[in-house]
Amino acid sequence: MATMTRAYLDYNATAPLRQEARAAMVDVLDRVGNASSVHADGRSARAIVETARAAVAKLVGGAAKLTTFTSGGTEANNAVLTPDWSHAGKPRVLERVFVGATEHPSVLAGGRFPADRVNAIPVDANGIVELAALQRLLAGEGGANALVSVMLANNETGVIQPVGEVATMAHAAGALVHTDAVQAAGRIPVAIGDLGVDVLTLSAHKIGGPQGAGAIVRADEDLTFAPLLTGGGQERRARAGTENVAAIAGFGAAAGAAAADLAETHSWSVLRDSIVKIILEDGRPLTIFGADVDRLPQTLCLAVHGASAETLVIALDLAGVAVSSGAACSSGKVAPSHVLAAMGVAPDLARSAIRISMGWDSSESDLDVFSIAWRDAVKHITPREIEAV
Repeated sequence: MATMTRAYLDYNATAPLRQEARAAMVDVLDRVGNASSVHADGRSARAIVETARAAVAKLVGGAAKLTTFTSGGTEANNAVLTPDWSHAGKPRVLERVFVGATEHPSVLAGGRFPADRVNAIPVDANGIVELAALQRLLAGEGGANALVSVMLANNETGVIQPVGEVATMAHAAGALVHTDAVQAAGRIPVAIGDLGVDVLTLSAHKIGGPQGAGAIVRADEDLTFAPLLTGGGQERRARAGTENVAAIAGFGAAAGAAAADLAETHSWSVLRDSIVKIILEDGRPLTIFGADVDRLPQTLCLAVHGASAETLVIALDLAGVAVSSGAACSSGKVAPSHVLAAMGVAPDLARSAIRISMGWDSSESDLDVFSIAWRDAVKHITPREIEAV
C-alpha cells in the first residue's frame, strides 16, 4: 500500500526538526558530562552550551552573557513576568503588568503577578494593540512602575505588533518592557536593541530546534529578574537546574540555520499567497484575519464563511494536510479563539477560523498536496453549516 504524501502546514504549533539540530543533539547524546562539572567531560559540555548560547543570542542581536536557557517559551515568559526585579543590585518591585489582549496564554495569565495586578491592553480589529489605551494605563495607578508585555508576532494571526512604539511609550513612563518573540524569531529579522525592549523570550521548537528548550535574552546586564526556579547556580543563577545540553545544542544549531534562512523568507509569503488563491477558487466568502497590517510571511489565519473549522481540519488531515484550528496550546478547547474574540470577531465566524503556517522545509510540493486536499475538504461543508453563520 502506497504511503500518502503529506504536507505539514502547522509550523506555528511546532516546526520539523532541522537536520543541523538533529546532528548536534545526536553528537551530544553520544557524550557524557554535566556542564557544571570541572573535569574534561564537564568542560566539553560547557563549551557546547556556550557555543549554542552565542548562536541563540546572535539570532536576536543579543549578548550571549545576557542569554538564559529555559525549558521553553512558557517557562521563559513566566520567569520574566515577575514583580521582583533588580537594577544594579538595587531591588525594584513592580506594581502591575500590562499585557496585550491577544497574547499567548502564558503571558495573558500575568505570570507571577497577582491576578488583580494584571491589566489587558485592548487591540483593534486587526489585532494591533491600541497605543492610546496603553498610554492611559501607564498614566494610571502603578503605571509608572509596571511591566508591559506585548508579543512581537501573534501565534494565531501572524500580526506583527509595533513593539518599538510600545517600548518608547512605556520607557517614557518609567515602565519595563518584555516582548514574546517566540513566533517572530527566525521568520522576520529581530534585534533586541532596535526593538528597545528590556527583555525578550524565545522557543527552540518554533525555529526547527527541539521541543523543551527556550531562552530569555536581556538588554541590560544591570537589569535582572528574580529566578522562577531556585536551588542551583546554573545559568549564572538565573535559572536553577542541570542544563539540558542536547536540547540546548539543538537550539543553537537551529538558531544558526534560521539566521541563514532569513534571506529566503520571501518564498514563504509567495507560498502563503498561493494558498489563498487556491482557497478563493472555490468561490466561498472568505475572511483573512490581519490582512490589512504587517504579518509574518508564513502565517495565514482565515475563515471560510459557513465552514466548521473542526470539520475542515479533520478533512484536510485525512487528505494529507496538517493545519490547525487555533493555537496548539489550546487544542481540545471548544471555546473560540481569545485572539479573534479580542479583535471583535463574531463567535460564529471565529469558529470557522483555521491557521495555516509554513517554515524552513515548506515547498511548492506542499502546494500541490494542499490543492488536492482542499478541493476534497470543502465538500464536507454542508448547506446547514453555511446557513448557521
